[in-house]
Amino acid sequence: MTRWPLGVVDVVYASELDVVKRCALAADDGFAHVDVMIDVDPETLSLPVGCPIAFPKPQAGRCVTPAPMQGDGMWERCVGWFRDAPGALLEPWAGSVVNSTELVRAVMEEVPGLRLAVDTGHVADWGGNPLELLEWADHVQLRQGAVGRAQLHVDDGDGVVDFGAVLGRLEELDYAGCLSVEYFDLPGMGWALADPRQWACDLARRVRALP
Repeated sequence: MTRWPLGVVDVVYASELDVVKRCALAADDGFAHVDVMIDVDPETLSLPVGCPIAFPKPQAGRCVTPAPMQGDGMWERCVGWFRDAPGALLEPWAGSVVNSTELVRAVMEEVPGLRLAVDTGHVADWGGNPLELLEWADHVQLRQGAVGRAQLHVDDGDGVVDFGAVLGRLEELDYAGCLSVEYFDLPGMGWALADPRQWACDLARRVRALP
């Protein structure tokens, strides 16, 4: 049993349009908290908010924003955005301007004090090792993945994420943030998935069973 109660990102339940109902489904599935958009009133939810999400632009305070997609001028935009949003957590991912450990180090040099939201599936997607990033993480999202594949089922033999090693590294770091499971059906981004809810629950059971 992990020392960190497992939460879930509400996009797992995106087929339900009402965020209050999405949160209720997360509670039914045994999750301890839910990550929702920053403009959602937490008083309306049946679970506490683990880490809010600001998209597409970061906001000051502890909230997660993915790095912007690659494109002309987007590195400069990313740096400017996060300089202007102290406390915001940058989430690197394969299709973004921050998609390697080297680029993580580079953006942190340009934005002093910057901290991360580390999604293990995204890191696996670009061929990285999430263990290299966890020292800078204030939020961690768990998902199985492999090179070129941001999300795989926890039982998929191609998956490269070692969740036991992730938890072990967090123990070494005395990690004080939250752990959330994330899967989603976003075919427009190339991430189609028929049953993100089941995959999230399957991964949660596996992680909770780790020694």
